[in-house]
Amino acid sequence: MYKVLKPILFLMSAEKAHHLTTRLYKSVSRVPLLGSMINSVFKYENKKLHKTVFGLHFKNPIGLAAGFDKDGKYFREMSNLGFGFIEIGTVTPKPQKGNPQPRLFRLPKDESLINRMGFNNDGVEAMVERLKNRPKTDVIIGGNIGKNKTTPNAEAVNDYLICFKALYDHVDYFVVNVSSPNTPNLRALQEKEPLMALLNRLIQHRNQYENQKPILLKIAPDLTDGQLDDIVDIMAATKLDGLIATNTTIDRSKLTTAEETVRNIGNGGLSGAALTKRATEVISYLHKKSKGAFPIVGVGGIKNGQDAKEKMEAGASLIQIYSGMVYEGPGLIKKIKKALV
Repeated sequence: MYKVLKPILFLMSAEKAHHLTTRLYKSVSRVPLLGSMINSVFKYENKKLHKTVFGLHFKNPIGLAAGFDKDGKYFREMSNLGFGFIEIGTVTPKPQKGNPQPRLFRLPKDESLINRMGFNNDGVEAMVERLKNRPKTDVIIGGNIGKNKTTPNAEAVNDYLICFKALYDHVDYFVVNVSSPNTPNLRALQEKEPLMALLNRLIQHRNQYENQKPILLKIAPDLTDGQLDDIVDIMAATKLDGLIATNTTIDRSKLTTAEETVRNIGNGGLSGAALTKRATEVISYLHKKSKGAFPIVGVGGIKNGQDAKEKMEAGASLIQIYSGMVYEGPGLIKKIKKALV
């Protein structure tokens, strides 16, 4: 089915196609018979896929990366495609429109995407309302949290705490996003001193709760080996529960798309097949450097079962997809599960 739809969708702008397909899929899923048919088409279960990571049980290790469902509008429907976990967000305390459109671009020749969305979302209170009565399922839900564009870095911790407190009773784990290239100066929070301060505040607040929910950190693929060494030190010092490697890259050197086309697109984070190798390198480096001291969620350019296996062989305990699904369709999830089994 996706092979038929893909050429039509690729005639539209990438963002318009995203909104059209998610809304259409949500509407179709609400029809009982059609919803059951979708579930049966994409269902594939095997006990070999079960994993327990940072204290949570996953029915399979394949997750939907943050950015697809920014506001928690589609996690119920996306669960029916066979994901083991779904990460919603990035969400900020206050609603924000994000950057001006167009801000999402396809690079078909490289099976990649460039985005400069800019944390467009409805705000954390709207997300909480959608999550309040979420049905009990075996699909893990993660909350990816960030800061508003207008919040200076010196006050960023307050934004992360607002989202953390608001979502605490409604998600299964948290991801601290300091690695998006599309919010001015956000990546400066990856430096050792401000990052330690931010993470320690979140951990101190979590310690007030009886049920200790995992906190993960999401990092950029553009960090140097020295910066990655700092990340390993930070993970050890804070005893953070896990790491997501990686976010999008600002590096364009691996692209085969015409330079003029890329230049005309402008700034943004690159994801998809052009990031596959670098993301795997970062996972491998961190896993070896830390001697496997913490779980890693591998994300970046997974478009088939082999890519998924390479991420896990490099040291990832779980994996996430997004751009690969744009090019391969939702059947990719089932294909990866079969490859892993």
